[in-house]
Amino acid sequence: MKSKVYFSRTITPEKVLELYQLLGKELSGRVAVKVHSGETGNQNFLRPEFWKPMIDSVGGTVVECNTAYEGTRDTTKKHQKTIQEHGWNRYFDVDIMDGEGPDMVLPIENGKIIQ
Repeated sequence: MKSKVYFSRTITPEKVLELYQLLGKELSGRVAVKVHSGETGNQNFLRPEFWKPMIDSVGGTVVECNTAYEGTRDTTKKHQKTIQEHGWNRYFDVDIMDGEGPDMVLPIENGKIIQ
């Protein structure tokens, strides 16, 4: 079966919702919506106001992960501050998926540790 691909030159909250509705699929249960909450000082991310109609439509919880590189999202405390500064928690519950407990280290044979 061939996959259907939907494309739009229009990038608006309404168009995202329309494309989702074209799928004809209902998401049930607990829905996680993975976003990029944006780096401090970087304006190249879609803001929470953009995603609000879509996330509200599916009753979703915003999920994010801390980064493996240095910045304002590499620890849970700094990431929560960035989420607040960018307004995500004004509209949504935000779950930082790796926000609790120590980091899990998985040894990879012949792997490199990123500094």
